Amino acid sequence: MRIEDVLAAIATGLWRWDNASGTVTLDGEAARLLGLPAEPVVLPEVAVRSRFHPVDWNEINGIVNLAVAEGTLAEARLRIMDVDGRVLRTVRSRSKPVENRAPDGTTDYELIGTIQEIAEPQPGTTAAHTPITGDWRRSREAFLLDAGRALAEARSTAEVLRVAASLSMPGFSPDGLAVFGVAGDRLSIIGHHGHDPGDEGPFSDMPLETKYPATEVVRTGRAIYLPTPEDYKRRFPAAWPLARRFDRVSWAFLPLIVAGRTMGAWMAAFKHPASFSPDERSVLTTVARMLAQALQRAVVAESERELTTGLQRSMMPQLGPEIPGMRIAARYVPTGGGLQVGGDWYDMIPLPSGRFALVIGDVQGHDVRAAGLMGQLRIAVRAYASEGHRPDAVLSRASRFLAGLCSSPESDPYADDGGRGSDAYFLSPRFATCLYVECDPRTGMLEVARAGHPDPAIRMADGTVLMRPTAGGLPLGIDPESDYPTTRFTLEPGETMMLCTDGLIETGGHDLDTGWARLRAVLESDAHEYAHENAYEPAYDAQVPGAGADTVGPLAPPHLERLADLLVQAVHGPSSHHTTGPLADRREDDIAVVLLCRESAERLPGAAPAHPARPVRRTVLTVGQVEPERIAGVRQQIRELLHDWADPDQVDSAVLMVSEMVTNVLTHTDGDALLVAEAIGELGARRLRVEVADGSDELPHKRQPGEMSSSGRGVLLMEMLADAWGVDPRGEGKSIWFELHEQSKTDADPMF
Repeated sequence: MRIEDVLAAIATGLWRWDNASGTVTLDGEAARLLGLPAEPVVLPEVAVRSRFHPVDWNEINGIVNLAVAEGTLAEARLRIMDVDGRVLRTVRSRSKPVENRAPDGTTDYELIGTIQEIAEPQPGTTAAHTPITGDWRRSREAFLLDAGRALAEARSTAEVLRVAASLSMPGFSPDGLAVFGVAGDRLSIIGHHGHDPGDEGPFSDMPLETKYPATEVVRTGRAIYLPTPEDYKRRFPAAWPLARRFDRVSWAFLPLIVAGRTMGAWMAAFKHPASFSPDERSVLTTVARMLAQALQRAVVAESERELTTGLQRSMMPQLGPEIPGMRIAARYVPTGGGLQVGGDWYDMIPLPSGRFALVIGDVQGHDVRAAGLMGQLRIAVRAYASEGHRPDAVLSRASRFLAGLCSSPESDPYADDGGRGSDAYFLSPRFATCLYVECDPRTGMLEVARAGHPDPAIRMADGTVLMRPTAGGLPLGIDPESDYPTTRFTLEPGETMMLCTDGLIETGGHDLDTGWARLRAVLESDAHEYAHENAYEPAYDAQVPGAGADTVGPLAPPHLERLADLLVQAVHGPSSHHTTGPLADRREDDIAVVLLCRESAERLPGAAPAHPARPVRRTVLTVGQVEPERIAGVRQQIRELLHDWADPDQVDSAVLMVSEMVTNVLTHTDGDALLVAEAIGELGARRLRVEVADGSDELPHKRQPGEMSSSGRGVLLMEMLADAWGVDPRGEGKSIWFELHEQSKTDADPMF
């Protein structure tokens, strides 16, 4: 008896589908099953496709591709249509894809298999039947969409494994999962679900030569399906004793492949029998591909985070040791996106004189090169400072260092990469702003040199905040011969100085004025004072950008740490364990901030408690002969000092008299003007005293200027506007002073 007669007797036909030539060869029974005359025939592919239900044809494409990838049989259920579109019968196709290599080197395949008619279950029967269309397909598509979305959002290996463990596949959810990773010639479990702790022990470190399904999957790159325990025991007898104790009856091991490289394997185990039909295999294969992509993204993201965190920690210093009478806190937050590294930095440098220096700076750019230049510049500044140079000399040397570091030959204008891949790009000029503060912890004396950086801000003991104008020069690296004059002032007990980069001020669409107003509101708020002195919160000590700090030590008072957190949160919102804050997309620049607080006298060890009184509000400024433009800064300082004064007219009077006094010094003497302004007393009853000292012995005298005269009215203004004024001769020079007593508008005008 011929094989063809046997197959015809059981309603089974043979076919050969040549994908390269686009032809299909059918025997007589196969032609009959497709609704054609029962005789052997060779037909074009399109003629055979017209006999299949359109939905089934789309389905079989995926099944064939899966069989080609796995090297298994392609099994599918197909509905045969007549010329009028009616379903004649349902057939089952089982075929083997065979690869054919053409002479030109291209690879194609042909399907060789059988077609067999199957009986549809009658209504009321319980015959098992897995339809290709219907609710199962819709459930599968919805599941794959949800799984893809969840895996795409996972940003770490742990999150990917949690998502994989929560997947509920339609109709055949596994109850045991394991993900294997490859390291060299070893295979280990990197995560599992549905097992007890310690169950992964025998599988945690296996040579790839081990007779185990996962190792074979990694070696061959092909999936392994084990529908029954007998299949497992027959194919992997050595590993069966290890798998038997988990009471599973079906297993699927699939390769995790990314860019043609097998990076591991995924196991799905079932306590109920799974036949692993083509549809089920398609779902498992799709999930394995998405899982591999998600794990690859997580590995890359974790590597980048480890790189950037290590880079930041190696470049950003620790603020220690503890300084008697001083407290320090700092924050660094890189800009959003990219590698999370940039050119901002801060540093604390012990000096040979027993003093210390605080440095904060910002190298142009937010890329890896900016971070590299920042590291080199920070080391150079630390070296110059440790040699004992004064603040102006430190910045002058640093400017020459950066200019030499970034000097470059002319870049090739015809380079395809615009110079970015050449040495010229890495040597192209860049500048950096910097603020260098040398501090004497015993006296609170500060010497400040500034290179194009924002001025420091001072929060006084009573909560008033002033932007402290300081002399400065060009940013580092622009002019190697630039000078950096220094400004000297005292940080009084109870006062806090804030140093920051422009990212803290301008981020979120703000300019220098509106950004400073936002920060001033935070600095003047007393929200950070609510924390108890001994209730230090460990979260503020975490070394995480945006959520932690490099502090002076675990005993740093929490309110200074709280203030640092509030300043950062004012820009990009509060952070959490997995986000950088709701305004993270508004961080156009890196952020660095340093806070220096001088302990008040009653807080120092051994100091007797002082009688509670409102602290003196005091500011000191020097205006040099070569800096007449700083008179505008003096006027602004007086207005900020008296921002809550009861009578605005008195504030205008004080500003006018101060401007006149300082201008007279610069006009009629050869020395600099030293201004000291103090507001003393309780709110509503304060006394303002302003002194302007100079080195000239010539005393002011009263004159009678004419209407067209441009000078000679200083003394007249003092007599008219001040409650008291005078001139005090000194050993060298003199001091001119005036006083104003705070009063409300109604007290000043008897008409009301």
